[in-house]
Amino acid sequence: MDKIPAEDKFSALLDALKRLDSLVVAFSGGVDSTLLLAAGKAALGKDRVLAATAASSIRSSGETVYAAEMAGRLGMPQRVFDPREMDLKAFRVNDRDRCYHCKRLLFKRIREIAEEAGLAHVAHGANRDDLSDFRPGFRAAEEEGILSPLMTAGFGKAEIRALAGRMGLPNWRRPAMACLATRIPYGEPLTERGLRQVEQAEAYLDDRGFSGIRVRSSVGVARIEAAPEDLHRFLDPGLRAGLVEHFRSLGFTHISIDLEGYLPGKVNRPVD
Repeated sequence: MDKIPAEDKFSALLDALKRLDSLVVAFSGGVDSTLLLAAGKAALGKDRVLAATAASSIRSSGETVYAAEMAGRLGMPQRVFDPREMDLKAFRVNDRDRCYHCKRLLFKRIREIAEEAGLAHVAHGANRDDLSDFRPGFRAAEEEGILSPLMTAGFGKAEIRALAGRMGLPNWRRPAMACLATRIPYGEPLTERGLRQVEQAEAYLDDRGFSGIRVRSSVGVARIEAAPEDLHRFLDPGLRAGLVEHFRSLGFTHISIDLEGYLPGKVNRPVD
């Protein structure tokens, strides 16, 4: 069992980052990349670190806005760019290597941004716990020479959240989010319409106080995954009636609730 205190790991992280000349952080606004960006600022100063944030049709507009707010609160420069993943046929077919093709394109674009800015290295916020899930994007990171400083320092997700809280980072409890393509099952081609349908469905639930919600979509069927502690809310007839009406207006023909609730990595069970 890992008994190294998180503060000691953070000191090791800072030492490792100080050995870099400069850095671009693949920045989503989530707690992992936020901690990494804050560490980069502490180790190298804000003039030698840049946050690079992807904004495209596979990401909700709310997440992009939030990432910009977080970069601003940290006082860090940010570059927002569109990787245009949906232009890539290998991504749109949505097979098991979907994340590989997406991340390969993403990291190539961030490398270009780093070169344009005269910055030497690119890093992302992968942590040790990510190794337990199906993550073909890791192969893309290795191929593109992307650093994983949090993983190298031995950080797990719970440690990152706890340390971020002690450091006063405002998103330390914010639920993890994944791109909208993860809501569509492997083998079902990705479309702009399908992605917008999912985004609008999740926004409806988010506006009603659901946190970390997922709406899985397949051939007109919406399967809602909520936090287990929120499942009882769907017993409210008024909430259900409004939800059904709105989801049908988006084009869903059937709406269901996953009784197990949302669990990280569940979508990858068939390929484990």
